[in-house]
Amino acid sequence: MNNFIYDHFLLQSGTAEKLYHDYAKGMPIIDYHNHLPPNEIADNKKFNTITELWLKGDHYKWRAMRALGINEKFITGSSSDEEKFMHWAACMPQLVRNPLFHWSQMELKNPFGIDDYLNESSAPVIYNQCNELLQQDAFSTRGLLKHYNVEMVGTTDDPCDDLSHHKKISDDNFEIKVLPSFRPDKIFNIVDKVSFLEYLEKLENASGIKIKSIDNLIEALTKRIDYFHDHGCRIADHGLTQMPTQLNLSTKLENEFIHFIEDVNAASYSEPEAFAGTILLALGKLYHANGWVQQFHLGPLRNNNSRLLNLLGADAGVDSIGDLPQANALSKFLNALDQNNELAKTILYNINPADNEVFAAMCGNFNDGITKGKVQYGSGWWFLDQKDGIEKQLNALSNMGVVSTFIGMITDSRSFLSYSRHEYFRRVLCNLFGAEMEKGILPNDEKWIGGIIQDICYYNAKRYFSF
Repeated sequence: MNNFIYDHFLLQSGTAEKLYHDYAKGMPIIDYHNHLPPNEIADNKKFNTITELWLKGDHYKWRAMRALGINEKFITGSSSDEEKFMHWAACMPQLVRNPLFHWSQMELKNPFGIDDYLNESSAPVIYNQCNELLQQDAFSTRGLLKHYNVEMVGTTDDPCDDLSHHKKISDDNFEIKVLPSFRPDKIFNIVDKVSFLEYLEKLENASGIKIKSIDNLIEALTKRIDYFHDHGCRIADHGLTQMPTQLNLSTKLENEFIHFIEDVNAASYSEPEAFAGTILLALGKLYHANGWVQQFHLGPLRNNNSRLLNLLGADAGVDSIGDLPQANALSKFLNALDQNNELAKTILYNINPADNEVFAAMCGNFNDGITKGKVQYGSGWWFLDQKDGIEKQLNALSNMGVVSTFIGMITDSRSFLSYSRHEYFRRVLCNLFGAEMEKGILPNDEKWIGGIIQDICYYNAKRYFSF
């Protein structure tokens, strides 16, 4: 049975088809933010089953399966890979209008060449067909990256990581750049004293700095930034609910920090937000000094379901959109860096569609007239990386800023098949522009608009990052 993922999928006009096939489709991919495991690229891993490649770690699919009443043992539990795949396949016909329906069929078509709908009856044949192909070299991790025409992979890495996997990839002269990104989220979790002190010990070991004070902590982080920089890192990333509203510690609070980490009886730190703001501001200055790009993913309400958190840990598929005020604290933080010309290139992502215009407008406040598109309103993220969310992000950016400077899509994924999302984004992008060209809202000049499409898909990111 042939499905609807054909050459002109999502392209609803002849102009959209021309923009996609002649301008967007062939552009390389700069995937500057994802969660791909660098060890699997270093080892050029081959996957034993499509379940291992496709379903493990994919909390989007886990959420859908739970909503359809699938027992957890067939999602993240002890059942076999084949059983998990069969249960996922049985869900697929029920997922119409969910982006998973599009993404999943796209990922089966490319790279596996499967045109049949995935459902309960087609599942056995598709399962075996995929597993056979996975044994080929073209379906190893490196093979898949080459297949998707990826030019750069930006992984997400803890400051304490030794980056040995990235070094191996580089030493192998792999033609695709696989570079680390500095993600210091754990250092802000001073509310959980046990975890915080455990992390300080790891940071001490990684940096060689004994941490007894705030100054020591910043020195240790500086050492790790230097180490990451020497290993090709040019991007930092932060996953926060909100930006801190306080950006400075008094002498009293600095002394309290010394007491807090030394005294086992000091159960809590009185101003955790001021601590986070002080460290984040110091990091922002270091990013600017090193010529890095800083990213901020803001707004999610994480780990809502304590039962599944305790069973599976974080990233179990129980996060959601947070209804949180963002503008004031974000403005204060960016301004604190900008006023002394210490604001690095910055990408802002929001997860609440109610904040689209807030974020798009905020970006325009801190461009400097020197760097094109210095402060970016990032692509539709997480709950917003589907057709409606992508279009709303593009429209907000177009209305409040300059969409022609946009640096395009990211996968933000742990799956090597998620590069289909770049194709998905490009189809949505071309359809949006093509429709307005045919209506006379945009000039009907294919080369002009086609050049802007190519900039958004590839060239803007190529120019923005200093890899």
